Amino acid sequence: MADKIKFSLALVLLAAGVAGFYLLSEQAMILRVLAVLAGVAVAAAVAWKTAQGQRFFAFANESVVEARKVVWPTRKETMQTTAMVFAFVVVMALFLYLTDKSLEWVLYDLVLGWKKS
Repeated sequence: MADKIKFSLALVLLAAGVAGFYLLSEQAMILRVLAVLAGVAVAAAVAWKTAQGQRFFAFANESVVEARKVVWPTRKETMQTTAMVFAFVVVMALFLYLTDKSLEWVLYDLVLGWKKS
């Protein structure tokens, strides 16, 4: 029950930060943005104290650890892969264009006898 209250409080604080953005419409934009950021920060701090918040932040930390284990491709590998994808797209576009024009010729000129003028 306490977690539900904390989570509800976090949502209210988040809404208060967004409401502050609109209530401070006469003020400088930096103050309005800071109101939103403060609301988000305080809401995150309150949500962190819930069981769901603890599980979420543990999951986020595990995700960061797993992302560090990934072997990312080098710039050269990325450029080569991009070039291969681009070449495949060009070849497929050409193939589909030729297929379309061939079917158009067969259907309209040979089968139906409709000559284009």
